[in-house]
Amino acid sequence: AGSQIQGAAGIPRRSKRRKSIAIAYEPGQGDGPEPQRPRWEPRDWREQLERIREMRRSRDAPVDEMGVQKCYDSSAPPQVMRYQVLLSLMLSSQTKDQVTSAAMLRLRRRGLTVDTVLQMDEETLGQIIYPVGFWRNKVKYIKQTTAILKQKYGGDIPSTVEELVQLPGVGPKMAHLAMHIAWDSVSGIAVDTHVHRISNRLKWVKKETKNPEQTRVALEEWLPRDLWREINWLLVGFGQQTCLPVNPRCSQCLNQDICPAAKRL
Repeated sequence: AGSQIQGAAGIPRRSKRRKSIAIAYEPGQGDGPEPQRPRWEPRDWREQLERIREMRRSRDAPVDEMGVQKCYDSSAPPQVMRYQVLLSLMLSSQTKDQVTSAAMLRLRRRGLTVDTVLQMDEETLGQIIYPVGFWRNKVKYIKQTTAILKQKYGGDIPSTVEELVQLPGVGPKMAHLAMHIAWDSVSGIAVDTHVHRISNRLKWVKKETKNPEQTRVALEEWLPRDLWREINWLLVGFGQQTCLPVNPRCSQCLNQDICPAAKRL
């Protein structure tokens, strides 16, 4: 299941690092830099994107109402909020937003913090999060990850993608979403099954990609960085409502005339 990735209010922003400045060649200095080739872009992508924005205007998909950005306690201390964001992402893998939201609500009623989860036995934790997908594995991952957060990060979550993906049960998509929601930092495009599927249907990748991580790399090569923040949210909701995995509702899609995969009647 996907999750909205708009920055969470109340969670302190990270200090932005200074960007490295490219050194320009002075006139007459050697041969100068290699001329850049024109960047590849998918056909009609700007129009396709604008039409998807139009279709998502009502913000009434499951991701909008029960996505990760709705699962944490916004009145909790920032460190606790960040932990809850990470846990909701771990639960959301291969699980519908409705199921993740309900599991998070049950956890929060117990007082969802690093310490309360460490004190909880695996059987109890399993009973609380069931029926999320692969709940038995997630019980183990949550316990292991929470112990690492306590020992290595003082109960907080890491602030880099590199450290986040080292945690048990945390993949690249979750890491980029955690950076965005918990730290308000755009580190990359979060690609789940919806984004992966739709990107291939729209031919937003040069050649067909086999998994979400390949799709992330392919999208980041051409999609302007200022669009990275919204693309997950847009495509997840679009995939939940219109561009379905099976029997996509092409007749209801504004992109029907310019989508390579559209079923035209």
